[in-house]
Amino acid sequence: MKALFPHFETTRNVTVRVSVSFLPEQSEPAKGRWFWAYHVRIENEGRQAVQLISREWTISDGSGGRHEVQGEGVVGEQPVIEPGGAFDYVSGCPLNTPTGTMEGHYHMVAADGSAFSVAIPRFPLVAPAVTS
Repeated sequence: MKALFPHFETTRNVTVRVSVSFLPEQSEPAKGRWFWAYHVRIENEGRQAVQLISREWTISDGSGGRHEVQGEGVVGEQPVIEPGGAFDYVSGCPLNTPTGTMEGHYHMVAADGSAFSVAIPRFPLVAPAVTS
Protein backbone atom coordinates (compact mmCIF):
# COMPACT_ATOMS: atom_id res chain seq x y z
CA MET A 1 0.00 0.00 0.00
CA LYS A 2 2.86 2.40 0.81
CA ALA A 3 4.22 2.10 -2.74
CA LEU A 4 0.85 2.98 -4.28
CA PHE A 5 0.16 5.79 -1.79
CA PRO A 6 3.51 7.17 -0.56
CA HIS A 7 1.96 10.09 1.35
CA PHE A 8 -0.33 9.29 4.29
CA GLU A 9 -1.47 10.54 7.65
CA THR A 10 -3.85 9.17 10.28
CA THR A 11 -6.15 11.24 12.50
CA ARG A 12 -8.68 9.64 14.89
CA ASN A 13 -8.56 6.27 13.10
CA VAL A 14 -9.09 7.86 9.67
CA THR A 15 -6.13 7.46 7.31
CA VAL A 16 -5.75 9.68 4.25
CA ARG A 17 -3.44 8.27 1.56
CA VAL A 18 -2.34 10.22 -1.53
CA SER A 19 -0.53 9.41 -4.74
CA VAL A 20 0.22 12.05 -7.36
CA SER A 21 1.03 11.95 -11.07
CA PHE A 22 2.28 14.67 -13.39
CA LEU A 23 0.13 14.90 -16.55
CA PRO A 24 2.33 16.08 -19.43
CA GLU A 25 -0.56 15.80 -21.92
CA GLN A 26 -2.52 18.46 -19.98
CA SER A 27 0.50 20.67 -19.24
CA GLU A 28 1.81 23.52 -21.37
CA PRO A 29 5.18 24.59 -19.88
CA ALA A 30 5.71 27.15 -22.66
CA LYS A 31 2.52 28.87 -21.45
CA GLY A 32 3.39 28.51 -17.76
CA ARG A 33 0.93 25.71 -17.01
CA TRP A 34 1.72 22.39 -15.30
CA PHE A 35 -0.98 19.89 -14.29
CA TRP A 36 -1.09 16.99 -11.82
CA ALA A 37 -3.68 14.37 -10.94
CA TYR A 38 -3.88 13.13 -7.38
CA HIS A 39 -5.59 9.97 -6.11
CA VAL A 40 -6.88 10.09 -2.54
CA ARG A 41 -7.98 7.09 -0.48
CA ILE A 42 -9.72 7.79 2.84
CA GLU A 43 -9.83 4.73 5.09
CA ASN A 44 -12.00 4.43 8.19
CA GLU A 45 -10.18 2.25 10.71
CA GLY A 46 -12.52 3.26 13.55
CA ARG A 47 -15.59 1.63 15.08
CA GLN A 48 -18.25 3.99 13.71
CA ALA A 49 -19.17 5.45 10.35
CA VAL A 50 -17.82 8.88 9.44
CA GLN A 51 -19.03 11.37 6.85
CA LEU A 52 -16.79 13.78 4.97
CA ILE A 53 -18.57 17.14 5.11
CA SER A 54 -16.07 19.62 3.66
CA ARG A 55 -12.46 20.18 2.66
CA GLU A 56 -9.77 22.82 3.02
CA TRP A 57 -6.67 22.76 0.82
CA THR A 58 -3.56 24.92 0.79
CA ILE A 59 -1.87 24.81 -2.60
CA SER A 60 1.60 26.35 -2.78
CA ASP A 61 3.50 26.98 -5.99
CA GLY A 62 7.24 27.01 -6.52
CA SER A 63 7.46 30.81 -6.34
CA GLY A 64 5.92 31.02 -2.86
CA GLY A 65 2.37 31.77 -3.98
CA ARG A 66 -0.38 30.19 -1.84
CA HIS A 67 -3.96 29.44 -2.80
CA GLU A 68 -6.62 28.37 -0.29
CA VAL A 69 -9.47 26.17 -1.52
CA GLN A 70 -12.53 25.37 0.60
CA GLY A 71 -15.73 23.61 -0.28
CA GLU A 72 -18.34 21.02 0.52
CA GLY A 73 -17.42 17.37 0.16
CA VAL A 74 -15.08 16.07 -2.53
CA VAL A 75 -15.81 15.56 -6.25
CA GLY A 76 -19.45 16.51 -5.64
CA GLU A 77 -20.00 13.99 -2.86
CA GLN A 78 -20.16 13.93 0.94
CA PRO A 79 -19.36 10.24 1.36
CA VAL A 80 -20.21 8.16 4.41
CA ILE A 81 -17.37 5.74 5.11
CA GLU A 82 -18.33 2.69 7.15
CA PRO A 83 -15.95 1.08 9.68
CA GLY A 84 -13.33 -0.86 7.75
CA GLY A 85 -14.36 0.89 4.54
CA ALA A 86 -12.66 3.34 2.22
CA PHE A 87 -13.54 6.06 -0.26
CA ASP A 88 -11.36 6.81 -3.30
CA TYR A 89 -11.41 9.75 -5.65
CA VAL A 90 -9.18 11.41 -8.22
CA SER A 91 -8.89 15.13 -8.82
CA GLY A 92 -6.42 17.51 -10.40
CA CYS A 93 -4.38 20.62 -9.75
CA PRO A 94 -2.89 23.14 -12.19
CA LEU A 95 0.05 25.36 -11.23
CA ASN A 96 1.89 28.18 -12.95
CA THR A 97 5.26 26.77 -11.79
CA PRO A 98 6.77 23.28 -12.33
CA THR A 99 6.85 22.57 -8.58
CA GLY A 100 4.61 23.04 -5.57
CA THR A 101 2.86 21.30 -2.70
CA MET A 102 -0.64 20.53 -1.49
CA GLU A 103 -1.93 19.83 2.02
CA GLY A 104 -5.10 20.36 4.00
CA HIS A 105 -7.90 18.98 6.15
CA TYR A 106 -11.20 17.19 5.73
CA HIS A 107 -13.99 18.10 8.15
CA MET A 108 -15.76 14.94 9.26
CA VAL A 109 -18.75 14.02 11.40
CA ALA A 110 -18.85 10.66 13.16
CA ALA A 111 -22.03 8.59 13.59
CA ASP A 112 -22.26 9.80 17.22
CA GLY A 113 -22.47 13.41 15.97
CA SER A 114 -18.95 14.44 16.99
CA ALA A 115 -17.16 16.67 14.48
CA PHE A 116 -13.42 16.52 13.87
CA SER A 117 -10.76 17.43 11.31
CA VAL A 118 -8.62 14.87 9.51
CA ALA A 119 -5.22 15.90 8.18
CA ILE A 120 -4.46 15.52 4.48
CA PRO A 121 -0.72 14.84 4.28
CA ARG A 122 1.48 17.38 2.55
CA PHE A 123 2.58 16.05 -0.83
CA PRO A 124 4.86 17.45 -3.53
CA LEU A 125 3.88 18.48 -7.05
CA VAL A 126 7.04 18.11 -9.12
CA ALA A 127 7.19 18.08 -12.90
CA PRO A 128 9.93 15.95 -14.42
CA ALA A 129 12.93 17.87 -15.68
CA VAL A 130 12.59 18.94 -19.29
CA THR A 131 15.74 18.71 -21.39
CA SER A 132 16.08 20.36 -24.75
